[in-house]
Amino acid sequence: MKHRVRQFLLKRMTGENEIHFRKTTFSEEELREKLAHTGDVGLYLHIPFCEQICPYCPYNKELYRAELAEGYVRAMKKEIDFYGRITKGNRITSFYIGGGTPTTMLHSGLEEILAHVREVFDPTCDIHMESHPKHLTPENLDKIQSLGINQLSIGVESLSDHHLKSLCRPYTASEARVAVSRAIARGFKCVNVDVMFDLPGQTCREVEETAREIVSLGVDQIATYPLFLFPYTPMGNNGSRKHQILLRSLKRRRMLRVFEKVFYAAGYERSSSWAFTKRGVPRYCSVTVPQYLGLGASGGTYLRDVFYLNTFGVAEYIKAMEAGASAVALAVDLSEKMQRAGWLYWRIYETHFQKKDYRERFGEEIEQVYGGYLRFLSMIGFLKDDGERILLSDRGSFWLHAGEDILSIDYISKLWGASKRDCWPEQVVL
Repeated sequence: MKHRVRQFLLKRMTGENEIHFRKTTFSEEELREKLAHTGDVGLYLHIPFCEQICPYCPYNKELYRAELAEGYVRAMKKEIDFYGRITKGNRITSFYIGGGTPTTMLHSGLEEILAHVREVFDPTCDIHMESHPKHLTPENLDKIQSLGINQLSIGVESLSDHHLKSLCRPYTASEARVAVSRAIARGFKCVNVDVMFDLPGQTCREVEETAREIVSLGVDQIATYPLFLFPYTPMGNNGSRKHQILLRSLKRRRMLRVFEKVFYAAGYERSSSWAFTKRGVPRYCSVTVPQYLGLGASGGTYLRDVFYLNTFGVAEYIKAMEAGASAVALAVDLSEKMQRAGWLYWRIYETHFQKKDYRERFGEEIEQVYGGYLRFLSMIGFLKDDGERILLSDRGSFWLHAGEDILSIDYISKLWGASKRDCWPEQVVL
């Protein structure tokens, strides 16, 4: 049943029965030509190192080793130089550093990488970076701010000791509170806290207590994520919750309503499907940049009509860069229909967009292609159309992400899982 739903949605939205990622190498001229028609781009830097591997985390990461980090700095500088040669007409309008745990390299190469980015790209936008509660000492916060990082995300995950223990997080709830308060006192433009819900045994009462405590700490933004189960992670591989989709969805909806009630009452607004931001604060966001360059091992790049991924292997990435070769492992060409569907998904994910933005991007009115879908979603209360804008309701926000259990999570699992097993796969079919 789940497979049939995925196939139906894929065909209706993209016109494709399958999505084929193939082993691909682009020449410098090919990418220069694509970038010449791209305009503004975001920049994503992937730091693939962690001090421990969390059992639920799906992202590309390896245990930190000093000698590997040293080689990674050299390799990233070479990739930065490559894109610097072919982005002369492209402004960098967003800059995000993710992982892994970027703060593992705070004193072992991150400063050198950022200095090279500034030298090559001269970005004038804010810099967003993920961090770990254990790393936010006063000295490390001094270092972070000296690097010009002005938006900080903290992977707290829970403010309950027994849930932190079940997630194998190496700190206590008390230590997490101190780290968050310490960061907020530094005056960053936005301090975001990641919090997970639908954890094993978690109750709505616990969710409410967590929400109220986060508000009391003065956090600028909260990103709330359910515990997604990726089959190639230890927690996703045990199968204990895989076949409880309906029950999980109902529980998640109740918990998300608790978050909504607390955060709205405290003056926060929904800024994406799962995030809530204080009014007047610039939001911290990593996933909704329309077009972007992804640097580092597993970095993903989207340039209008193509999406491609670098190799997931850190050693293989370093080897490719040192040899003057490409780190690109897989790519998929995007038809016009796929581009429209992807654009629409991420704009709705942001909870609202202007119709004129679609018209400027695709040269047609959105009603010409999606009018029937938009009217249906408005009728059932997922969307509101005020004539100029499309706005996502709270109900629509929940079901947008509930659909990830049906569509996106399986696709991501297959693509990332294959890329983790084989650094240079011949193809991946979704």
